[in-house]
Parts: sequence; structure tokens; C-alpha cells
Amino acid sequence: MSTQAAMTTPLVSVIMPAFKSEKYIGQAIESILAQTHTHLELLIFEDGSPDQTRSVINRYTDPRIIKVLSDQNHGVVYARNALIDLAKGKYIALMDADDIADPMRLEAQLRVLESNGCDVCGSAQWVLDDATQQVKKSKDKFTDADLRALLAIYCTLCNSAVTGRAELFKRFKYDTTILTSEDYYLWVQMAAAGARFLNLRERLVTYRQYPAQTSSVHLEKFKRSTIEVQKRYLTLLGIDASLRPEPLPWRERWPAALTLLCALKGRFPGMSYRACGEIYARFQYRRSGLWTPLTRLERAFAAWWVKR
Repeated sequence: MSTQAAMTTPLVSVIMPAFKSEKYIGQAIESILAQTHTHLELLIFEDGSPDQTRSVINRYTDPRIIKVLSDQNHGVVYARNALIDLAKGKYIALMDADDIADPMRLEAQLRVLESNGCDVCGSAQWVLDDATQQVKKSKDKFTDADLRALLAIYCTLCNSAVTGRAELFKRFKYDTTILTSEDYYLWVQMAAAGARFLNLRERLVTYRQYPAQTSSVHLEKFKRSTIEVQKRYLTLLGIDASLRPEPLPWRERWPAALTLLCALKGRFPGMSYRACGEIYARFQYRRSGLWTPLTRLERAFAAWWVKR
């Protein structure tokens, strides 16, 4: 493994693991080099790709780029942790090798972080379907209370849209035992430790989505790891892990859901009405037709009860 060094003391270190990324990594690199905030370093870990990923990376000679070239494939978790160790910036920005950053991404996020508005800053995204090339808007929550409360049911931040304080990344890093929800668990650890979250409403990243991400094998692995992360989060918050939301009959879900929601409200007092309803919905069975108005009414009543 070799490392090619570049500039020192940047304000922000952008870390980009790369494996079999020859088709898109050029776009990803150029989107970082084109940032309006220029005081950065871009650390790329080429993880033993069998294709031309390394050749594409080596075309770039910008002195802000640091290249870590591995002849062995270690996996994305190892690569990200290695880059976190190398990062010199006050902040670390995550970037996947197949996504595209808006030119204003770092400037907008660093403005908030430098003003002490948060510790971890994400943003809304454009979601690009790689198969159809259709682009749609992401659905996001934006406040600290909602982002941290909703981690109880799903990952609330897009990996490639996050910039945060370097000391947080260096303290927690990625857990090598969580290989399909590693970013989710990273946010869980930070959130439970009291880090302040924020999503900017500007769409500062184009996130690329692939058909393989919805394959049955991938979804089953993701489901198992997601359940484990959710249980760990509740435990870290001091909440009984058995309260992890899952569909229950009405007589069982009402007390379980309200217990969880009240516990989360105690930890995150600013949790919105909508977030309460979204969490309660995970205790309900999926219905359609005549049942839909009733499930929505029940959800709304539960959110009102908690927020009253």
C-alpha cells in the first residue's frame, strides 16, 4: 500500500473510498475539486479495484489530493477508517465515489459548523436512479430533535451529504462488526453521545441509486443489521431495547408505542408532531383500502397524545 501526500492543515478533509468505481469516480473527484470552498484536502482510498479505477484517479494531479493505493481489497469500512486516521482537517466531509457534490456543498455546511450551529451537518439530496436516469427529491427531516429521534427507526442522514467535526469521526469511527449499516451505526453512536445534528434544506448532493441496492439478498442483510443498530441505539439512550418498533396488535402497540415515544420525547424535547406519527406508524400493520383512514387517525391521535 502506498500513500501520496499533498497539502497540510486544510479546514476540511473530504474522504472518498473507491472500489470498482471507474465509471463515476471522475465526476465525484471533479465535483470536490470544483467546490467554492477551496481550503480542503481530498483523500482517496483506492481499495484494490480490478478495473480501471486507479488509472482514473491517477489522471488527477491537483496538489490537494492524497491518494492511498492498496493492492489488496479491505472493504469500505476499513477504507473509511484509514482515511479518517489520515485526515488533517478540522472537519471531515464524507463522499462516495459514485455521487456528485454541488459546488456550494462544503461552503454551506462549513458556514453552519463554524458558527457552532451543529456538530454533524447533512443536507437534502437529489436521488438519481442509475437504471432509468430519473432524478427525484429526497424526503428528509431537518431539525436536531427529529433527526436524532428518528434514528430509532431509520438512518436519517445520507452518507455522501455529511460534513462533521473531525474529533467526532476520530472518536467513534466505523464499527467493523456492522458491515451493511455502518453509517447508520456511526450516527447512532454520535447522536447518543449528544452530538447536535442538522440537515440543510438545500440539495447539495446527487446520490446515485442502483438496482442492486434493492436486491432480496441485500435487503435481507440490511434488515438484520438495521434491527441490531436500532436495538443498540435504544440501549445507548437508556431505553429498553424491547421497545424497538415492530407491528403489534392494537392492545399491545398502544402502550408500547406511547412508552417509546414518551422516552424519546424526554431525550429530544423538540421532536415534531410528524416525527411522532412516523415512529408510531412502525408499530402498525401495513393496511390499504378501508383501513387506511383508521390507521392514519390512530397515528395522529398518538402523536397528539405525546405532544400535548
